[in-house]
Amino acid sequence: MDRNKAINRSVQIFNDDAFFNLLADWVALDTGSRKDDRKPQMLAYLENKITPYLEPMEFNCRIVENQVEPCAPFLIARRIEDVSLPGILIYGHADTVPGMEDDWEQGLSPLKLTRNTQKNLDKWYGRGTADNKGQHCVNLAALDCVIKERGSLGFNVIVLIESGEESGSPGLHQICEQEKDSLKADVLIASDGPRIDPEVPTIFGGSRAVFNFDLNINLRKGGHHSGNWGGLLANPGIILSHAIASMVDSKGKILVDALRPENIPLSVKEAIDKLDVQGKGGPKIDPQWGEPGLSPAQKLYGWNTLDVLAFVCGDPGQPVNAIPPEAWARCHIRFTADSDPDTFIPAIRSHLDHNGFDMVDVEPVPNNYGIATRMSSDNPWIQFVSSSFETTMNKLGKKDKKVAFLPNLGGTLPNDAFSHVIGMPTIWVPHSYGGCNQHAPNEHFLGKIAFEGLALMTGLFWDIAENSTEIFKKGNLK
Repeated sequence: MDRNKAINRSVQIFNDDAFFNLLADWVALDTGSRKDDRKPQMLAYLENKITPYLEPMEFNCRIVENQVEPCAPFLIARRIEDVSLPGILIYGHADTVPGMEDDWEQGLSPLKLTRNTQKNLDKWYGRGTADNKGQHCVNLAALDCVIKERGSLGFNVIVLIESGEESGSPGLHQICEQEKDSLKADVLIASDGPRIDPEVPTIFGGSRAVFNFDLNINLRKGGHHSGNWGGLLANPGIILSHAIASMVDSKGKILVDALRPENIPLSVKEAIDKLDVQGKGGPKIDPQWGEPGLSPAQKLYGWNTLDVLAFVCGDPGQPVNAIPPEAWARCHIRFTADSDPDTFIPAIRSHLDHNGFDMVDVEPVPNNYGIATRMSSDNPWIQFVSSSFETTMNKLGKKDKKVAFLPNLGGTLPNDAFSHVIGMPTIWVPHSYGGCNQHAPNEHFLGKIAFEGLALMTGLFWDIAENSTEIFKKGNLK
């Protein structure tokens, strides 16, 4: 048994396209969660793709029904070497956003994994490559490399795959409570979201959360000719736009104090200030947007944002010369662990009333995520994983690469289901990057990140196996 041999296995399955072909098979099954009834496809993915891959690794797999709409099922798979041993929980999600097949570039399809090596970027196109099939495929394939090399691990492994993450993970918290005993582990190790930079291996310990809400104003029944009534009838679109402008200014600064953190905690700021956020591989950053006085990293990882996602007034597809009767906007707040989402609606209501917008209704959107989470940089798991990754990068001849740590991701994951409901430290290792076109046409995986991710996770699982007695039984990483 040898660590380098295990990593060589991961290199081999990448180079001989075994990993590519595995992911291609998983991508080919449409699991778009917001189109019609996807429960049969979700079950097919869990039962016909993931289960046959895990069972040869001696996992005991079972489907758990979800009683919360849209009733997206779960897979719980357990590889228990000894009930007295410590364990890790691996999480991923089967569902994707819809394929949007008509909008992809010519020659690309959301359900066919297609490699494009233009400009030596080795992009693998397909729906779910970045979010999240490619990411949990990396982790499960890396685990397989270690099991094949070692035989036994010296620790237990539990895999949880949900199929409703793109709809807000309905039922996940209930399942984590209901199945707490079968999911209980010493640490969560999962992958989602982007690296801080395509070239930088990244670890994060939590995530901002998201709170969606609707603003609606309905002044009367039906539209009325603007030539006869313009200047006499209040326009709901204008009123609603001003209501929003009273909450967030023209450069993205939140104007409602109750929706802003008081400050960035010093320990969090110290970790964030080590990061260089340039948006590499994605759209150009607007430096003047957002909270003034904060760095890009502080805006993204240490502060709240308020954004408008959609705004409807009249008939956008066929405008007519009439004063519309109503207007509607979907907004959301990305917030850090310093904010309590239960205070948001009362704060917005109070603000609107105080500023003369009592005619604007505000309602939360169902299936909002729970609470935001973060982890301190001095957590022993951060140090252990970082050290493991540095060892592997040296093995790959990339000893100059540094590992980035984020106390929390800028995006949102249902991390509190694991950190708070089950109660365990949480380690997230993203295998994607900001320019992956996640949730859009032309979603893709970078081959070089997949290659590194396979090696990094293989090395990490190996190191946990080699040190399980020390790091778990002595309580060093509890």
